[in-house]
Amino acid sequence: MTPLKVVHYINQFFGGIGGEDRADAGPTHRSGPVGPGTALARHLGAGATVVGTLICGDNYFVEHTDEAVTELLQLAKTYDADVLVAGPAFSSGRYGTACGTLARAWQAETGKPAVTAMNENNPGVELFRSEIHIVRSGPTAASMSEALPRLAALALKLGRGVEVGPADAEGYFPRGVRQPLRLEQGAGERAVELLLAKLAGRPYRTELPIEDFGAVPPAPPVPGLGRALVALVTESGLVPHGNPDRLETWNASRWFKYPIAGLDDLEPGRYQAWHGGCDTTWTNEDPDRAVPLDAARLLEKAGVIGRLYDHYYVTTGNMANIKTMARIGAEIAQDLRANGIQAVVLTAT
Repeated sequence: MTPLKVVHYINQFFGGIGGEDRADAGPTHRSGPVGPGTALARHLGAGATVVGTLICGDNYFVEHTDEAVTELLQLAKTYDADVLVAGPAFSSGRYGTACGTLARAWQAETGKPAVTAMNENNPGVELFRSEIHIVRSGPTAASMSEALPRLAALALKLGRGVEVGPADAEGYFPRGVRQPLRLEQGAGERAVELLLAKLAGRPYRTELPIEDFGAVPPAPPVPGLGRALVALVTESGLVPHGNPDRLETWNASRWFKYPIAGLDDLEPGRYQAWHGGCDTTWTNEDPDRAVPLDAARLLEKAGVIGRLYDHYYVTTGNMANIKTMARIGAEIAQDLRANGIQAVVLTAT
């Protein structure tokens, strides 16, 4: 059997170009596998060959999406590949968006399959899961060795046109596709068994799982904002210089509050952004860009708000676990209420 030809897409970091300082690098390509593509090639075995690697900086892709897609698809034509593999992107939102966007565009233009891999908390999952196969992965590159075998196996099936099994069996996120399946038991029997198991407290599993991350209803308008106590809250990871409480740069498990009483702005050098998901240079140059204390003081003096709370709240939103963030949000909300705060200015990266 003739080996499939695979073209692999990765970002500037995994392509060996550089980190955040090179995130604006434009599209380029190299023959054969690069970085994680070398391990991907091993898992593909004799069934496929990684004939080329497409590389693009995360910032360039999200800031010049149309141009990036056009350039990368043009570069991909060099390899006449049978299937596109993108990532894994893990929890990186920009990388996940790039992988999903390129994979979707590849399928639309070539009519050939594409597959990528992400963590459940990557926004790319919800954006693209219904259109492309997305293999489940851990939150960081530490789970690369777990993601690549599943990614390779699915790439081989898709490239060969082999029927792909259910999401749970193949390790990808459900795509909302329903297919007929013949079972020995009728629907009535299965429903009764499921109900009896549920009533008896035994393990059971619905045949129609529905994922629900919940919804937060918008708060009503603040009555009398000119008399309200207002707090600043941020997920930008802005902390006093040196990060004295060791706030995590990603997958944060904690939050902190720091005093701002008597301050009219946050001076450069006294604060720094402890956030691994973006270039923090501009924030460190002017910390008020992340926590707008200077602007809030002007509103306070003008009487637009009653008074600014004497502390600001901070955590890091990078590669965050949804359940952990829900807990952190609830804890901050409890502290806000305990201190009589009536309104919040929430800033993000």
